[in-house]
Amino acid sequence: MFHKVVLSVLLLTCQLSWADGIRVAGSTTVLPIVAEAAKHYRQLHPGLSLTVSGGGSGVGVASIDQGLIEIGMLSRDLTAAEKQRLQGKVKQVAIARDAVAVAVSKAVFKAGVTQLSLPQIAAIYRGEIKNWQELGGPDSRILVIDKEPSRGTRHVFAKVVLGSEKARAPGATIITGSNNEEQAAIANSDKAIGMLSNAWLNDAVRAVAVGEVGQAVLPTIENVGNGNYPIQRQLNLLLSENSGEAGASFVDFLLSDQGQQLVQQVGYLPLR
Repeated sequence: MFHKVVLSVLLLTCQLSWADGIRVAGSTTVLPIVAEAAKHYRQLHPGLSLTVSGGGSGVGVASIDQGLIEIGMLSRDLTAAEKQRLQGKVKQVAIARDAVAVAVSKAVFKAGVTQLSLPQIAAIYRGEIKNWQELGGPDSRILVIDKEPSRGTRHVFAKVVLGSEKARAPGATIITGSNNEEQAAIANSDKAIGMLSNAWLNDAVRAVAVGEVGQAVLPTIENVGNGNYPIQRQLNLLLSENSGEAGASFVDFLLSDQGQQLVQQVGYLPLR
């Protein structure tokens, strides 16, 4: 009798997951991909509720852990502690690759700062280099923009540039959250530097080439694909064990030819 009750509960849970639809949250880097895919997927499944929201990679992990969503968006690798906590609860699926651009205000770029080495970037974030003039730019104090510790972009940037995803950045004067917040902060200044997903660059927010003189490369899709750009990452989805067939089907759509075309369409590197 007990086994029959358990089976009934499991069947009800499966039915409810279909009825409740799919809830997705997390990384604002992955958000444009999933939001675009969701628009197309709703057309294929008009009866399915599919909601997508941001909040950052940390929010995606925490929401999955708490059972608040079926799919989490993650623009970094899971930490050792997260892997242990989520073991058996989620499946991690890569859907794209991306570059973390070292972005500066247009005025800084136009003044001559078009390339920085990793040690120079680290010195800026550690507060050792404070004026753009030291790097061949204008005589103005550098406005250093960091991200919240839970953000995936920050994890990847800090690991490569500062040696640890948990490294402090004492040179920073502003801390932002989402990509659009950081993009706006850089664009609204004439002396800023920050970290952004490559897909969030525009005329007012320019990427510098990263590397030593003569070897510096820009964060282009091509340089991500051939491995030449040093600050890059895999973009992932965390699929909850309770997501059911609906969640798995949506992830399969993102990995299909159509889904991977959408990845490229919004400015990221498809896995295929």
